Amino acid sequence: MKIIKKVKWWLISILAVVALLFALFFPLPYYIEMPGGAYDIRSVLKVNDKRDKEKGSYNFVAVSLSRATFAQILYAWVTPFTEISSLENTTGGYSAADYMRINQYYMETSQNGAIYQALQLAGKPVSLDYLGVYVLDVNKESTFRGILNIADTVTGVNQKEFKSSTELIKYVSSLKRGETVTVQYTSGNEKKSKSGKLIKLKNGKNGIGIGLTDHTKVHTDEKIEFSTEGVGGPSAGLMFTLDIYDQLNQENLRKGRRIAGTGTIDQDGKVGDIGGAGLKVVAAANEGADIFFVPNNPVDKRIKKVKPNAKTNYKEALEVAKKIKTKMKIVPVRNVKEAIAYLQKTK
Repeated sequence: MKIIKKVKWWLISILAVVALLFALFFPLPYYIEMPGGAYDIRSVLKVNDKRDKEKGSYNFVAVSLSRATFAQILYAWVTPFTEISSLENTTGGYSAADYMRINQYYMETSQNGAIYQALQLAGKPVSLDYLGVYVLDVNKESTFRGILNIADTVTGVNQKEFKSSTELIKYVSSLKRGETVTVQYTSGNEKKSKSGKLIKLKNGKNGIGIGLTDHTKVHTDEKIEFSTEGVGGPSAGLMFTLDIYDQLNQENLRKGRRIAGTGTIDQDGKVGDIGGAGLKVVAAANEGADIFFVPNNPVDKRIKKVKPNAKTNYKEALEVAKKIKTKMKIVPVRNVKEAIAYLQKTK
């Protein structure tokens, strides 16, 4: 009997250890989002090889994202400002490698947009060079699936070059469905060329079957360098723009303040919406920011149909700021000029 009891206790102990290891280390199909940090942009940006010595700082804000274990999900349930999202909703169904490539592209895009917009606002000569069409997705029915991959750049079709994605789409849609076309593209800095057939797209037109956007590069005589390895996403665009603009114009808009914020930036200076506005407010407040810029655009009607209670980034940020009782000023903006004007008129 004693031997049997000992065996039972050994078995129970082993099972307990296995359960503990499972809870701590086995990844589940979920992600945990929580406030990350607010980082001085000077740590990742240099303008014309000059060191920015002005007091205060511009800070981009990050959300911490990690694959969830059972233990982390339990932690998230009892911890405020910690969100759980499914693997599908977080990555959009992409593999981990493709998801990382997309976020790296968005970071590159935010940097280009920030440089272009800041130079324009500062009255410096600048232009955007069209490099081709950046591949963001490949349709399951596309004959180029397995050939074109996310992060590839399509530079031409049938040896024809284009000045925009609009031109490329117009040319391809004018061809016959099922017609064989040859696509020129770059993948990992290597030039390639492959053939496939055109398919019918969901919009009824003919196409290659890829999700795409213009791949551009800023052309300027100013030397603006980023070092953002390991950081992805487009949400730092607004703050990058403000920092570059202030260094070029030497207005000292910071005035010794710690300025944080979030929002994408486009070529017209519009500040676009982001995810996790509330979490970023917490992160900025934890780092002692004085000001937090946040997009204030109307909620898209299509989102309203799916989520009737959807809030603007500004409303979400304001509600969280009140909950944590921060003295940090929450400033709503729709374009970068509004942010600059606010900094100019306040101290």
